[in-house]
Amino acid sequence: MLSIKEAIIVEGRYDKIKLSGIVDAPIIETGGFRVFSDREKQSLIRQIAEKRGILVLTDSDGAGFVIRNFLRGVVPKEQIKHCYIPQIKGKERRKPQRSKEGLLGVEGVTDEVIKEAIRRSGATVLGESAEPKREITKADLCIMGLSGGENSARLRQKLLKKLNMPTYLSANAMLAALNCLYSPEELAELVEEISL
Repeated sequence: MLSIKEAIIVEGRYDKIKLSGIVDAPIIETGGFRVFSDREKQSLIRQIAEKRGILVLTDSDGAGFVIRNFLRGVVPKEQIKHCYIPQIKGKERRKPQRSKEGLLGVEGVTDEVIKEAIRRSGATVLGESAEPKREITKADLCIMGLSGGENSARLRQKLLKKLNMPTYLSANAMLAALNCLYSPEELAELVEEISL
């Protein structure tokens, strides 16, 4: 597994699923073109970029480049790195036909192609088998009252509002975002502050 410092920004959930087995790093989805009008998602990406930097990994087709160029305008250039996969002709297994441009996307290329593209991108590689840092888990969310409790939804909304994060985040998306920005100890302090 390739461990990197930056959070990885991808287009959609299948890209995220593919990368989660290759890279030890937070992975955030843009929701495709939805990011253009989603101010909350843009704000979240800016926060993550400021805290740890981002690595943009989109498909090598026209749509991927449109999203990549949009993010260039959202995040200061010193906080963003770009990872390019090669343009490889083909069709993803889950799709009935080739894409409009006939190219494989992030989900369709091999693990080695992705690892090599990340190494070439200038991403901060922490080590192939580095000891991963302790991340916030679903169990932590339960212990802190953010999940599974009577007032969990209210507390989650209060936390998301305080952190200027999108209020529509699912529990899993919130967990990924929190892991980009905070340690379990920092999150516990924040929860304590809003619980007073």
